[in-house]
Amino acid sequence: MRIVSGEFKGRRIKAVPGRNTRPTTDKVKESLFNIIGPYFDGGDCLDLFAGSGNLGLEAISRGMDTCIFIDRDYKAFSTIRDNVKTLNVDEQVEVYKRDAFKALKQIATQNRTFDLIFLDPPYKHQQINDIIFTINEEGLLNNAGMIIAEYPKEDFLEKQFGTIEEYKTLTYGITKITIFIKEVE
Repeated sequence: MRIVSGEFKGRRIKAVPGRNTRPTTDKVKESLFNIIGPYFDGGDCLDLFAGSGNLGLEAISRGMDTCIFIDRDYKAFSTIRDNVKTLNVDEQVEVYKRDAFKALKQIATQNRTFDLIFLDPPYKHQQINDIIFTINEEGLLNNAGMIIAEYPKEDFLEKQFGTIEEYKTLTYGITKITIFIKEVE
């Protein structure tokens, strides 16, 4: 895997060892960032089910100020920390080994909000509808902020969660990516 564009363009990062984590391919990542960016003028990012940290690190490379990485798997947690050190972005990130729902509740108590949230849970047990509902209920997404959800193409996602609405859905092979945007209140 590599960083596709931005400050760290071309730099290689590690994938999580084993077969439990499915990284977003460079081709899909490049296409996605061309739609949502491709570059950012700062902002805060949350990479939930972060795996290797691939998406959040790409966002930092393209101009996001900070990123919080959450994954409950120890191998993923360790890989993210290695990739953060490789790119020397320690001061821009926080990495936590934690369950997604518990992490969202804890983040909410800290009154933190995000401009960009990545959701790429394991395909077998994805609960994206419940997660986006929680993000909306806890007020974790800034006005005009985006949620990027990656999931199996046969799964169904709601089109609206309060003020968070579907913007666009893309299909890449067996994968769907839906971009949600929070309406400006």
